[in-house]
Amino acid sequence: MKTPIVKVHAVPGARLPDKATPGSAGRDVHALLPPDTFVELSPGGRMTIPTGLYFEIPPGWFITLRPRSGLALKSGLTLLNAPATIDSDYRGELRVLLVNLGQEFARIESGDRIAQLFLEKVQDFDWETVPVLEHLEESERGSGGFGSTGVGLA
Repeated sequence: MKTPIVKVHAVPGARLPDKATPGSAGRDVHALLPPDTFVELSPGGRMTIPTGLYFEIPPGWFITLRPRSGLALKSGLTLLNAPATIDSDYRGELRVLLVNLGQEFARIESGDRIAQLFLEKVQDFDWETVPVLEHLEESERGSGGFGSTGVGLA
């Protein structure tokens, strides 16, 4: 399969998403703030963090953003809308919606790694409507909802 090409415009000072190690699945996304500034996110607070990046994603593909585990563990920062989806027809700046689930203020500086970026293929599908629920094929789980898997099974 041919490697897809994502066109990117980076404003001065912005860093392209990069892999921390050769085995990294995602690419780290970095904050871009004015020189010599930082932001602090209060406990329970949320804000969008600029990256200075604008993408042209090929049709049939989309970008997802996911939290960075180290950031979540050390400071309680995570993505409020994880995973975030960036559609192929979006042309605005990539901004990362962070929330502070920690108990202390979290400081974000320019260049900090704030999310992981993944390029994913769209899998289109169609719907087939059926008249009533009883026409759905049975399964072992049935209609068991939240927390029901593995409960009461021998």
